[in-house]
Amino acid sequence: MVPASLPITTGLRLLSYCNQTYNCGIALRPLLSLPSNYYSTAKPNRQQKNSNIPSLCLSISSFIPKEKSQVASKSIKTFCTSSNLTTEPSTPTTTSSDENVVDMTKIKDMANTLDIRVGKILKAWRHEEADSLYVEEIDVGEPEPRIICSGLVKYIPLDDLQDKHVVVLANLKPRNMRGVKSSGMLMAASDASHENVELLEPPVGALPGDRIWFGTEDEKETLPEAASPNQIAKKKIWEQVQPHLATTDSCVATLGGTHSMTTAAGVVVSKSLVKANIA
Repeated sequence: MVPASLPITTGLRLLSYCNQTYNCGIALRPLLSLPSNYYSTAKPNRQQKNSNIPSLCLSISSFIPKEKSQVASKSIKTFCTSSNLTTEPSTPTTTSSDENVVDMTKIKDMANTLDIRVGKILKAWRHEEADSLYVEEIDVGEPEPRIICSGLVKYIPLDDLQDKHVVVLANLKPRNMRGVKSSGMLMAASDASHENVELLEPPVGALPGDRIWFGTEDEKETLPEAASPNQIAKKKIWEQVQPHLATTDSCVATLGGTHSMTTAAGVVVSKSLVKANIA
């Protein structure tokens, strides 16, 4: 720290200083020498004072060897003196290391408000007004089958859809798809290039209408109620959950790579796609 008073010898010596001792072994060095009578006891004319006294902003960093400067720069203070300049210490900008950490507990809680069910395609056909769409009639455990449109024409032959067990996201708002009201979405895995797409497959023994959740079989009894379609849209639940859905090295569908998509009969899988996105 700066001494409370400076000795008056042949001149007033201004010293650079720092608030820490550095490994580079920096010593205090004189930066400027002024005559001892520079500061008069008489009050100088303000205009004259302002015009004659230089403004000095001296930093110790200029005396640090280049290879040491990066280490020392974070703790260096600047010694400034001027007749009309007041300096305030700057407030360091800090960034929390947790700012970009995703709260997966929160994501998991949201994911389990999605109404994901086992479905069975009863019938499928080409959409009459859209070349890229199929229309499927699907049993999801309700009194009447649901009509769902899916853009799978490019990826899956029509015959492969007949009587197939699938995974259905059932609490999205219905959408009009070229004149056909679609009430849900088939969930599928795709590679990074989106050239290969496979429908997710429930385990053998799963029945239409069975609920699918993220977690272990023991968590089934503590699942929250499924959110309404309006809640899903308003809170953007699907948009927050979807980026965390992917398959593992063993093709198991998961949330965040750890929470498996689970039914009472076992886990949901992709037929062959590993580390694939799910949507």
